[in-house]
Amino acid sequence: MSVPNSPPAATRPSWQDQLQGGRTAWSSTVTVQGQNIAARYWYDGQYINNAKEDAAEVALKLFNQQPRASTVYPGQLFPQQATGYGRGASGL
Repeated sequence: MSVPNSPPAATRPSWQDQLQGGRTAWSSTVTVQGQNIAARYWYDGQYINNAKEDAAEVALKLFNQQPRASTVYPGQLFPQQATGYGRGASGL
């Protein structure tokens, strides 16, 4: 049964596509065994994949405990605050 006056989902742009149409900053969080691990930086909208890479790098470094230089990804805007949105209990 369809709802009157509702366009099919396939005809409207996704929420992500609509946000990418404007100036946006993105970040990413990965969850590993219930622990949320956030990327270190916010990224310009065209570099969303780099936000995902940043979060993955933080997670791998946390679990491997290997001191290595951090990767610099294109589109980094500014670092996230340690107590800001998306941070897990560890405050990475």
